[in-house]
Amino acid sequence: MGLGDVMRALGIPASWHFYLASFAAMILLAGLDLVGALLAKEWAERHHAAWFVGGLLTFGVLFAVYAASLRLAELSVVTFGWIVFLQVGLLLCDRLRYGVELPPAKLVAIAAILALQAYLVLAPNGSR
Repeated sequence: MGLGDVMRALGIPASWHFYLASFAAMILLAGLDLVGALLAKEWAERHHAAWFVGGLLTFGVLFAVYAASLRLAELSVVTFGWIVFLQVGLLLCDRLRYGVELPPAKLVAIAAILALQAYLVLAPNGSR
């Protein structure tokens, strides 16, 4: 049973499948990348082989999910969403787990950078 079958079983219109699959891929990629980053940080601090192997496995799964997601969605859109969700997740993780506090000016800069990235990737490029 594929993702399309699951969406049809849930009564989701076919016109939404592309968007939901793209969004799910973005979230999954960002989650895997976030977990891999945390495992890398733990390995760097503790030098335990389990953290290293866990990171390798996580990034191997990330690669497979990324490759599979490109059959469903555009490279630039999936990659953009993945990076945005990852950046926001890392900022939240730094704040909640490691107590990093950013001044308001940096938060405004982050929002501006994300908006500019969205413009670069998602805005039309003109006539072809």
